[in-house]
Amino acid sequence: MKSLFALALLASSSSAIAASIGPEHQLYKRDLATSDPSYPSPWMDPEADGWEDAYAKARAFVSQLTLLEKVNLTTGVGWEGEQCVGQNGAIPRLGLRSLCMHDSPVGVRGSDFNSVFPSGQTAAATFDRILMNRRGYAMGEEAKGKGVTVLLGPVAGPLGRMPEGGRNWEGFSPDPVLTGVGIAETIKGIQDAGTIACAKHFIGNEQEHFRQVGEARGYGFRIAESLSSNIDDKTMHELYLWPFADAVRAGVGSVMCSYQQVNNSYACQNSKLLNDLLKNELGFQGFVMSDWQAQHTGAASAVAGLDMTMPGDTEFNTGRSFWGANLTIGVVNGTVPEYRIDDMAMRIMAAFFKVGKTIDQPPINFDFWTSDTYGPVHWVAKQGYQQINYHVDVQADHGVLIREIAAKGTVLLKNTGVLPLSKPKFVAVIGDDAGPNIRGPNSCSDRGCDDGTLAMAWGSGTANFPYLVTPDAALLAQAVADGSRYESILTNYAPAQTRSLVQQANVTAIVFVNADSGEGYINVDSNEGDRRNLTLWRNGDDLVKNVSSWCSNTIVVIHSTGPVLVTDWYDSPNITAILWAGIPGQESGNSITDVLYGKVNPSGRTPFTWGATRESFGTDVLYTPNNGAGAPQQDFSEGVFIDYRHFDKADAPLIYEFGYGLSYTTFEYSNIQVQKSNPGTYTPTTGTTAAAPTFGNFSTDLNDYVFPSNLQYVYQYIYPYLNTSDARNASQDPHFGQTAAEFLPPNATDSTSQPLLRSSGKSTPGGNRKLYDVMYTITADITNTGSIAGDEVPQLYLSLGGPDDPKVVLRDFDRIRINPGQTSQFRATLTRRDLSNWDTTLQDWVVSEYPKTAYVGSSSRKLDLSVVLA
Repeated sequence: MKSLFALALLASSSSAIAASIGPEHQLYKRDLATSDPSYPSPWMDPEADGWEDAYAKARAFVSQLTLLEKVNLTTGVGWEGEQCVGQNGAIPRLGLRSLCMHDSPVGVRGSDFNSVFPSGQTAAATFDRILMNRRGYAMGEEAKGKGVTVLLGPVAGPLGRMPEGGRNWEGFSPDPVLTGVGIAETIKGIQDAGTIACAKHFIGNEQEHFRQVGEARGYGFRIAESLSSNIDDKTMHELYLWPFADAVRAGVGSVMCSYQQVNNSYACQNSKLLNDLLKNELGFQGFVMSDWQAQHTGAASAVAGLDMTMPGDTEFNTGRSFWGANLTIGVVNGTVPEYRIDDMAMRIMAAFFKVGKTIDQPPINFDFWTSDTYGPVHWVAKQGYQQINYHVDVQADHGVLIREIAAKGTVLLKNTGVLPLSKPKFVAVIGDDAGPNIRGPNSCSDRGCDDGTLAMAWGSGTANFPYLVTPDAALLAQAVADGSRYESILTNYAPAQTRSLVQQANVTAIVFVNADSGEGYINVDSNEGDRRNLTLWRNGDDLVKNVSSWCSNTIVVIHSTGPVLVTDWYDSPNITAILWAGIPGQESGNSITDVLYGKVNPSGRTPFTWGATRESFGTDVLYTPNNGAGAPQQDFSEGVFIDYRHFDKADAPLIYEFGYGLSYTTFEYSNIQVQKSNPGTYTPTTGTTAAAPTFGNFSTDLNDYVFPSNLQYVYQYIYPYLNTSDARNASQDPHFGQTAAEFLPPNATDSTSQPLLRSSGKSTPGGNRKLYDVMYTITADITNTGSIAGDEVPQLYLSLGGPDDPKVVLRDFDRIRINPGQTSQFRATLTRRDLSNWDTTLQDWVVSEYPKTAYVGSSSRKLDLSVVLA
């Protein structure tokens, strides 16, 4: 077994990895980014805003727990140990069943009679806070209805640094403000529904390649450690940490740390990330859980800020754990301070109570490992045969919401006037993306294929479709209702038949194409999670070019997990309309039909930039290890300049800018006004915390922790009990006998009062309270100058004015319904945080003296109005 204390120094810095890299690995210690140590791990603040009642209940509960019960709360029971993708130990003495940690950010994974929602990226394209919140609430309702305690989402990591990134679709947007709004509203919705949300993956988890050593080796790469995302302090704060601050401010109950390293320290034992940034600076009051097998040490990860390990075993189905019995020993012998195990338990239970849960929570009524009604509750052990799936229907009327979100998240990129359709004489639908997977929508495990229409990408962020409305089915139904002639060819590889069809008179040809991606453990057509390129899949580009050469009225619909290259064909006069329909979920066909036929006036806005070439984006996935057999090194050398910020700086060629989208009506912007607030000056936080609280004594006699003789042992199950009272043998630790001072970093076990960071909040999750003071209110008039009602999405951008700042950055937006001839007012605010840069010397947010200008417009490149901020 890997030692509880193995690789302990990785919790504080990159020194252990750097020292292990020999001459054959090309890079040397001096070349590697490092992560500064930050200790001790901050303890909870029972008086934090919004957490007071939850912590009062948590204290009443945790104060009753034994050490073994606290360890049970913090340690997963092992892969396939029980019904959910992850569960911790139960507290049967007090009536608390095991907590169910379960995917995914689009629905309840591996279950039945649940919904599949549009992706986060598609939700972001709505630019609609209310829809984002409603989506979160509906997902939280469904998870709760299945017995899920923690829903593993939403996602702000990956943010979307590289457009090829495999899991970008699970998140929202490469813009931190749009992602911040998306993640915050989703969290509020999930938790208002009574389910704990889990913001993930913290942080810098921007590609699938090399995120895990075992996975990479399975693809033939010889690396010793996972990839290191090397991110400087300013970029971390102004870009990647920004949406997580919004998540913490929204009251998120849990945060999942990611697989890869950050500055050569594993994210789940990186004290700079977990202790300093998340718990100190942002004032996070919930618990940090590891991604599945992202824990690499025992005591070191505990003092670095990890609160729960998932799924509990060191590797899947080993039956061994860095925590469990090893954590029990670590606390008993003083290696892990008592306050730390108490803090872990308190954080977990406070998150539990914060969302309104009670100890007598309803049972888990599904089983991730099988759809059979009866089976073993302990799947890997094949023990505890009983009813495990109750097939509870949690869908309610969520299909209506899913259809609305997918339609309002559809972006009209081009329209020469052919749309909306009105009882066209002859509709020809072309492409396998319009039709079904002939083996069934759930036939590919975790959706790991690209067969039929793309309504959900692949990986752990998936769920089973209760049904899938294909574009072909919905468009056929519409054509029948209209009396239109209708034919479809549901393949990309029938050129003769396709040409014969679309060359006929009076035809409106609708071509459906896609580009897929997903999580790295699945390889689809040599795409190991991340996309190999930005072209359309399955000969899609040739299909578009061919059909448009044969038909003068060709409409193109794209389902994709991010931008694709349309340079070679988008401006063809025969291509009369282009729509991006994202990853729409189960109502895919109905939602795109609603838009094509004008039942929904399109108002989606692209949540990313569409570059003219792959190179124009300025960033790309690292596909080949660059550090010999050591940890691949990915330098985020572009800083904050990703997506539209990069295109603006580099003047790189683009096709469609961030925030762009057309409507079936037209809008005019006028009368920008600014009102300055008087919130007072920024006051850095001062003072100290209280000393670390603890909750009762515990026995130091190891005989009290030996596996009970009256308890039946379950194979591979992770317990807090020892198999012997001999500590050395129980731990199987070659370093046994060392004191904490010999291998843990300085101050790692300190429980005395600690100074507060000037940038942190005093009992204010999200950072210094003054950061969120409104400094300016901007208004502008928007008039619908067309003939039909429509939604407009006005966007507020800011120029921070400095020579190293982006040209503009998004800071606020709204979605406004406006009738023909009507004028509505757009109202947006700028907070102190919006106006600030991160000062790496001062270690705080500072409003620079550079002149600042606010812009209002309909996209990042169409900013009709501006005003200088005095």
